[in-house]
Order: sequence, then C-alpha cells, then structure tokens
Amino acid sequence: MKNFYLIAKTLSGLEPVLAREIQNLGGENVRIGKRSVFYEGDMEMIYKSNYFLRTALRILKEITAFRFRDTDEFYLKCKKVDWEKYLSLKHSFVIRSTVTDSADFRNTMFASLKVKDAIADYFMEKTGKRPDVDTRDADIHIDVHIHRNNCTLSLDSSGESLHKRGYRVHQGKAPLSEVLAAGMILLSGWKGDTDFIDPMCGSGTLPIEAAMIARNIAPGRFRKIYAFENWPDYKERDFEKAKNSQVPVPFRNKIFASDILRENILMAQTNARRARVFSEIEFQVCDMKDLQIDTNQATLIINPPYGERLQEVNINSIYSMIGERLKHQFHGNKAWILTSSAGYLHHVGLKPSDKINLYNGALQCIFASYPLFSGKRNKNN
Repeated sequence: MKNFYLIAKTLSGLEPVLAREIQNLGGENVRIGKRSVFYEGDMEMIYKSNYFLRTALRILKEITAFRFRDTDEFYLKCKKVDWEKYLSLKHSFVIRSTVTDSADFRNTMFASLKVKDAIADYFMEKTGKRPDVDTRDADIHIDVHIHRNNCTLSLDSSGESLHKRGYRVHQGKAPLSEVLAAGMILLSGWKGDTDFIDPMCGSGTLPIEAAMIARNIAPGRFRKIYAFENWPDYKERDFEKAKNSQVPVPFRNKIFASDILRENILMAQTNARRARVFSEIEFQVCDMKDLQIDTNQATLIINPPYGERLQEVNINSIYSMIGERLKHQFHGNKAWILTSSAGYLHHVGLKPSDKINLYNGALQCIFASYPLFSGKRNKNN
C-alpha cells in the first residue's frame, strides 16, 4: 500500500509520548515537531492512528506543500490541486487554517476563504457546480497550515478531536482532557503492572484512562465516526481489520478512585460504566486526608483544584495536606501532581525528582513527580 506523509497533532509536552506510540504502532520516519509528530504510513496506519493513539488530537494526511510569493500565487497553487481525488460534489467540506508569522495572511479566516474559493472555482470550471461548505457537520475536513510563505494542505482524517472518546457523558467544572489524562499516565511510566491511585478523581477521567491503558482497550472503541469514512478510498473491511489488530488483556492489579464529593463519584461511576471499565476501578467517597489504602510501588496521580476555583489560603492548605499524606500514608509508592503554579508545590514539602511542562486547555501547568521513600531519603536515592 502507498505511504503518505502524516501529521499527528497533540498537546504541548506530550510530543515524545505520542512519538513512542506512533513508533510502537508501526509508523515510519517518525520526527517530533511543535505540538505535532511527523511520520509516514499507509491507509491502514491512518486507521490505526485514529483508533489506537491515546495522545493524538487529530491525524492529518498531507495533500501538498508549497511556497508562495503572494496571495494570488497561493490561490493559484491551491486551485491546481486535483481536488476530485479528495472530494466530490456530493460531499460538503470545511476548512480549518493555522497561520503564523505571515505578511500575506493576517488571520486564519482569510486563509480559509482563499482555499474555499480555489476549491469552488476548481469544481465550477470542471463541472459547472461547486460542493457545499458545512461548518457544523462536514463530510471532508481540510487543514491549512501557513508559516511565513510556506503552506501545507492536508486532509484531516479525524474530524472531531480525538480527545472526545465517546464515553464521557458527565463532567465536573474543570475536567481533564482525555488526551491529557492519558498522556500524564504514560509520562508517569505506569503500564498496569502495579496499582494506580487517583485521590481527587473528579469525573473519573484519569482512572478510566488508566483502566483502558491497563486493559489495552483502544481509545477509539466508543467513537461513532471518523472523517476518513467519507474519503473516496475508504474501505470499511480494512478499517475493521485494523481495529481487530489489538485485543484487550486482563488486568490483575487495582485502580483506586476517590473524591470528597459524592456527586463527582457518581459522575465518575457513570462514565466508567460507559467505558466498560467499571469493574476495574474501586470508587470511594473520601477526603484525601482520610484515605487509607495499603499498597506498595503504586502510582498516584493527583490533579488538585486550581486557583480559579478556590481561595489562595485554601489551596495552600490542600497542598500541605497532600504532602503530609504522601509522606505518612503513601511511602513506598510514586506520586505525580499536576498544578497550575510552581508556588503551590512549595507547600507539598517534598522535593520533586522531575518537572514536565504541560497545558490543561490554555492553562500552563507543571507535572511534578515525587518518589515516596520509606524512612529518611538518603543521598543515593
């Protein structure tokens, strides 16, 4: 099968994790970019990338890349593309543009308009008709990336962002993206070979993604539709074969999820049932300061409330409590904390062994790790 140039988009900080996922899936010539990973693969790889990659937001298939001198040449080069290979008059389409450091395109709307005009004029000259634009529920999704005088046109094979797994029907006030949750778990190194604990689980995204990782349940299992299903070269039989190339495995350890609010636990339980991992997770309504779990070598991932939801004095006391519980209740394990401020981490009272910059939506965060040694930490630890 023919190989294509592919681009997997992700969140800042998750690029190395996504690159490893792509390599494990069989992607070729993998290169890390900014919030993206470049690689090569055939249609089967496109199917697998959408269905199996946990830290990808969308998968793009490059149509063409070119340089342009001005907007007129940009339009002509877009119009020169053989668009009948990618869509027909029966297809609706939508264009999403990204523009950086361009003197010719001051905004993304102008770039999208130029590409739309080029496609419409292409079909008018060929057929006397033009395909419809649909910004809400398009059949074909076209991605335009402009940097200075360089443009890449791609087909978006995903459509709706891949973080929308299809299992989350309830969410709290500040839910983690499923992609971010999966990325945090993979960054921690947890693979299901020990216990997993989330003592502030909210609507349950972290424990659910952990259970799916441990069971090898594909993140796309509950997804209803992908944009590539409208492509002229889509083959349903090949997609079904790709989906069946990996199978779920048993999980013999435990996942603990607790939260101080009963309504959060009820939301998390509903979401876990939808993801069909309810039996893998032990849910409990409990304040972390009262949480008693007897485990060793487990991984804890904690996503405390952020500043916009709490007063500063309350936040500081929460982090102090977290530090106290980690030292006295969870020694012998490893903890990770996601926070929106390095200042909050001072109240934990422990020295992090690693810090990774991540983004939760538009909010820059720190993902800090803490090895929790029994007794006093010596110089060799």
